[in-house]
Amino acid sequence: MEALDLLTQNDGAWKPFAGGTDLMVLLEAGKLPHKNYVNIWNLKELRGIEVSDDRVTLGALTTYTEIQNNRVLREEFPMLCQAASETGGLAIQNRGTLGGNIVNASPAADSPPALLAYDAELELVSKEGERRIPYSGFHIGYKQMDIRPGELLRAIRLRRSGERLTNYYRKVGTRKAQAISKTCFAGLGRMSGDRIEKVRIALGSVAPVPLRCRRTEAALLDKPIDVETIAAATAALKSEISPIDDLRSTRNYRLKVSLNLLEDFLSRLAQTSSS
Repeated sequence: MEALDLLTQNDGAWKPFAGGTDLMVLLEAGKLPHKNYVNIWNLKELRGIEVSDDRVTLGALTTYTEIQNNRVLREEFPMLCQAASETGGLAIQNRGTLGGNIVNASPAADSPPALLAYDAELELVSKEGERRIPYSGFHIGYKQMDIRPGELLRAIRLRRSGERLTNYYRKVGTRKAQAISKTCFAGLGRMSGDRIEKVRIALGSVAPVPLRCRRTEAALLDKPIDVETIAAATAALKSEISPIDDLRSTRNYRLKVSLNLLEDFLSRLAQTSSS
């Protein structure tokens, strides 16, 4: 692929761009740090949604509109479709890509919490070959990623489980869409009797990176949803997230809303134990 040749030249002088929905904002504001870009928008190798018996593979150039229009994604990965529907307006959804949302590495991005809750896997390619990594280990610091020089994100892989799970996604912002989130919560779970048999929780806008909340999950797993469990889970979540004050919101507001969303998710999950 010619794009991979360019990315390896001159010690990373070239950077890829696709939809440009974030990049062009920085360009117009005079805040674009890099100058040399290679347009990957038309690379067919990075496009398409492939569905097999055990997984769905989304090319990195899959747009938010294409995500919403895919029947399997709507039925089996509804949180990702909801995140896509709440990302910007129609123009952004037609141009913005899932891969771009990931590698832009904003802790406030809408799709990462859903991808973390679905335990997504990333496929990276370079002239040396390809490698696959859990998405949960991709963001290693603010705007820092486990992506090597010359690598390109090729695809996002989602495992199809066939399980009946409670999906809970909430983006809290100034408006429903065309607003950067103040807090974003994605929860996935299943009850067995009166106990939580499976749970994954991820949040955005409350840490330097999109965050999979494993300590909170551990506090919930194999527990009944009662006052004691909710208290333990909220304490765990408080210890995992590190919201800040900024132009969009305050630390205290983000913390309070995150805890409220956790309780609401658990309330929704508890309802399934008796249904």
